[in-house]
Amino acid sequence: MKKTLFLLAVIAIAVVFFWKPSASDKPSLLSVSGPFEFSSQDLSKDGFLFSRLQVVEALIGINDQAQPYPLLAQSWQQSEDGLRWVFEIRPNVVFHDGQPLTAQAVVRSLSRAVNKPGVIRQVPIESITAENEALVITLQRPYRPLLSVLAHYSTAIISPSSYHENGHVNRLQGTGPYKIDQLQAPHKAQVMRFDRYWGTPAAIEKVEYLTGHRSESRALLAQTGQADIVYTLDPISIPALQQAKNVQLHIESMPRTVLIKVNNAHPFLSHKSVRQALSFALDRQGMAESVLRLPQSHAYQLFSPALGSWHLPTLSGEQRQLEKAQQLLTDQGWQKNAQGFLEKSGEVFRVQLLTYADRPELPLLATAIQAQWRELGIDVQISIDNSSAIPAKHHDNSLELALIARNFGTLADPLPLLMEDFATEKGSDWGPMHWSSDLFSQQLDQLVTESDPEKYEQLAQQAAHILADEMPLIPVTYYQQIIAVNRQIHGFSFDPFEINYRLSEMKFHD
Repeated sequence: MKKTLFLLAVIAIAVVFFWKPSASDKPSLLSVSGPFEFSSQDLSKDGFLFSRLQVVEALIGINDQAQPYPLLAQSWQQSEDGLRWVFEIRPNVVFHDGQPLTAQAVVRSLSRAVNKPGVIRQVPIESITAENEALVITLQRPYRPLLSVLAHYSTAIISPSSYHENGHVNRLQGTGPYKIDQLQAPHKAQVMRFDRYWGTPAAIEKVEYLTGHRSESRALLAQTGQADIVYTLDPISIPALQQAKNVQLHIESMPRTVLIKVNNAHPFLSHKSVRQALSFALDRQGMAESVLRLPQSHAYQLFSPALGSWHLPTLSGEQRQLEKAQQLLTDQGWQKNAQGFLEKSGEVFRVQLLTYADRPELPLLATAIQAQWRELGIDVQISIDNSSAIPAKHHDNSLELALIARNFGTLADPLPLLMEDFATEKGSDWGPMHWSSDLFSQQLDQLVTESDPEKYEQLAQQAAHILADEMPLIPVTYYQQIIAVNRQIHGFSFDPFEINYRLSEMKFHD
């Protein structure tokens, strides 16, 4: 009897220490949290979410080195005059509704995208047609960044059944490794594995995306294991997350710049010397180290090194130059009054700096900027609002200054974004406001059609120099994405262009 009890005890201990769960015992739901809401299935508005969740795919992919690679287009050719592009559509691909991917379906999807807001609208397209199982795009004139445009989420290819008869997308059917399971706008989306995916199927069965505006709340989700991956965290959360045993912290560089959007038509801000003074008065290194706690993230130009031709390697970062800033403002007629504020013609240099809390570091940086410009004699009033307030105030011309995070790596080449941003003197929602330069516009036009890489880089450098001198947008820091990943997750990697979360490449540890 004693021997029997002893054997049973040994077996029990063996079960506790050596038993491993079967595949059916593994988690089947991956929880992802980020700060941004969604309101529709319209790719021109909320396609970023469905691209990141790998519900939709584009013709072209972009790798970490900003190079295009075949996705739904398995190959492509360009005519010698640069006007005709032929894309061979990948065979044996089906949409989530079971319909086959055809060249005609691609034509319909891209034709609808052309009629929506988005980067493809600036492409000088003559026609989009299907020839057998190839897509043919004919241009009115050469357009160098076409491949980058065709990698954008707004040009993802979706099934004809996705559209309601009124033209709106009400049942998004893509080709990705995940398909939509449930949508609860604006805070929750759930996708599930698409078993007929043309590529390597996803290992994880379901993925849930949860929106949370407050960074500290999302950091807590990571610490408690309620979320497996949490994006866009506050630098203040770094120490606590580094101590959490269940979390691995990733701090990734990306081609996004925190900058000050300027109303260049404002009477106080219209002269470039004033904008230069505002730039010289910024202690960028101090903010990078003490506010962001991310040394080496300070930015003296708009384009990070990741953007190749557009980054100015000869433009070295300068320390704060408060005296130089003061002299520039004095030359413009500004003098300090008895209260220590700059004044000219009876008006105090008082401006509003608008920002938003979706990116938690922005209010912290705004407070630092307020203090630094106060030393210069400028009265800065901070307003924290929803991010939607910035384009709204841009359009009604009430915006003075705004602290924003601008992603110049939405496309592998920032040229299409710049063409859209600087298309008119009024500018764009998240780009410049009331600034133009004939020389800069000419250089953009040349860049669009330039096929020689060396000439392209030379023109890009010249254009970047104009922006660095005129300061229609004032760079502050380069953005670094802070991500908390549960240690149960294997295969996590970060896409610096934020096209997708690479969820299908991940799995739970055995």
